Amino acid sequence: MNSSLFIPVILGTVRKGRASENVAKFVFEQVRQREGVETALVDIREQKFPSDDAGEQIKDPAFSELCARADGLVLVVPEYNHAYPGMLKHVLDSNLKEYIHKAVGICGVSAGGFGGTRVIQSLLPVLRELGLVTIFWDGNFSGAQNLFDSNGKILDEATHIKRMDKFLGELIWMSKVLRYGRENISI
Repeated sequence: MNSSLFIPVILGTVRKGRASENVAKFVFEQVRQREGVETALVDIREQKFPSDDAGEQIKDPAFSELCARADGLVLVVPEYNHAYPGMLKHVLDSNLKEYIHKAVGICGVSAGGFGGTRVIQSLLPVLRELGLVTIFWDGNFSGAQNLFDSNGKILDEATHIKRMDKFLGELIWMSKVLRYGRENISI
């Protein structure tokens, strides 16, 4: 058994000019720096899911393998009109068994002051239905358009690193516990 955890970061929007792209890169770097954790940055814009069907009928083998291999997931999700992007739901729905008993943490991104709390709230029941186990820490990124400089460097690094430390600590703990359960405890 590989002792490293695999926790990919998924950028959950396909829109042009998305402020959440810098957030995803920042979060990815924070995950990448964690000892004993492997990661990948997955941009759903680069995934080629058909739009003339849905669910497991459109399963992409590479994305499904990534989800099957994952011990946990980080979703970086912008809030659009108090909800999550439809394309993220379309992509997530393409897998089911790959998610069972795996940890997930959500980083909500918003232009306003609530840091994506409404997108997180609206996404929680969806993730539960998919079989994922949500952690109790959220990553909140308010005023996303002003969080980074023109080179993509976060401006208030200390605050966000401290928040991500708690978020990732919980996600990693939950990923380890759930992996142990998947490997050692039968249902």
